[in-house]
Amino acid sequence: MDAAELVDTFQFFDDWQERYGYLIDLGKTLPEFPEGQRTELSRVRGCMSQVWLVIEPAEGGRWTVLADSDSAIVRGLIAVLQVVYSNKTAAEMTAVDLDDFFGAIGLDQHLSPNRRNGFYAMVERIRTFAATH
Repeated sequence: MDAAELVDTFQFFDDWQERYGYLIDLGKTLPEFPEGQRTELSRVRGCMSQVWLVIEPAEGGRWTVLADSDSAIVRGLIAVLQVVYSNKTAAEMTAVDLDDFFGAIGLDQHLSPNRRNGFYAMVERIRTFAATH
């Protein structure tokens, strides 16, 4: 799935209960997070939930975002971030306009301030990584 397909899917749902359900379902599809990566170094600060995030090399100078959380909704947000940021070069990751994307799927209006802060803490980790690679 790419970002455009994800936007289309979110816009298909009529209400936010359905969208939250879909977000939780997305979180259930996350690949297994390597147990050895659950370290203080990979833990994301600023999230109320426990979140671990690493970025690993993929083919052709691209990167893969791997993350996990103890929260079902946060796992769904991680899945969204993987769609938006994984399998991209550092330059492509830097160029992502996440605010536009976030607005297009409607999450900008429907996340609590704490979840929004945690989400943007993950985004900041990814952006910092991309800027230095």
